[in-house]
Amino acid sequence: MTTSNPTPYTVLTTTADSEDKAGELADRVIGERLAACAQVYPVRSVYRWEGKVERAQEWRIDFKTRGDLIPELTARIAELHDYDTPEIIAVPVLAGSPAYLDWIGEQTRYAGAS
Repeated sequence: MTTSNPTPYTVLTTTADSEDKAGELADRVIGERLAACAQVYPVRSVYRWEGKVERAQEWRIDFKTRGDLIPELTARIAELHDYDTPEIIAVPVLAGSPAYLDWIGEQTRYAGAS
């Protein structure tokens, strides 16, 4: 495991209101090489919206990507998403298997390339 410095990789998270929409979003992002992989799983969300506490079944998508792709990935998710204010949060990967981190780099495009 790499432990001395943070890696140039990140996990970017968003949610969707159905498994189909989450799958479509994951397929588009991976197909465009903005992330190396996506994990999709059900979650129960509790949040405040328009002054009320809401509860919803949602589908969380965790994308593994490079930090330099965060602006493009964020913009693409916002463009494809049907929520007014989609959750888009990026968390740096502090350490990981060198082989896996290399794989993320190999599977993602250069920032700005299409």
